Amino acid sequence: MASRTTRPKGVDIDGVGILAITKVHNVGEVPRIVLQKQFRPPVQGICIEMPAGLIDPNETVEQCALRELKEETGLVATVKSISPKIFNDPGFTNTNTVIVTVEVDMTLEANKQRVTDLEDNEFIETFEVPLERFYETLVDLEKQGFRVDARVQNVAEGIKLSKTLGL
Repeated sequence: MASRTTRPKGVDIDGVGILAITKVHNVGEVPRIVLQKQFRPPVQGICIEMPAGLIDPNETVEQCALRELKEETGLVATVKSISPKIFNDPGFTNTNTVIVTVEVDMTLEANKQRVTDLEDNEFIETFEVPLERFYETLVDLEKQGFRVDARVQNVAEGIKLSKTLGL
């Protein structure tokens, strides 16, 4: 079993995945999900991911989510909900995360003039996908050779299932 050895003392959550959804202001606008493209050596390809990161010492889940979103995408947001703790690959490792859902108001000046603060080893491309085409977009991206992160695909599957069942 692989174990995370860098978890801050006294913290039982390793990191956050950030489900960032744009706020709709006008008729005709559709909510969009903020995603990223990032090369990941273990899968030897570019992954489609949600913004994410590890919790720093003395940092709350909410603080981590807002910090990572700002650093990686240049966006500011409001936290709407936090999932229960989930385990990334429990058959292999003890690493875990929570999904923090945030609302991004694209009319805010800070979100119009995005400034990222990427680390030297981070090469991240941020893009947005209309929620109504989320699942289909991921299918298309996978066909193009991108690797889709399980958390992203699971959210898309949930939205698709909800539509299919009329929930």
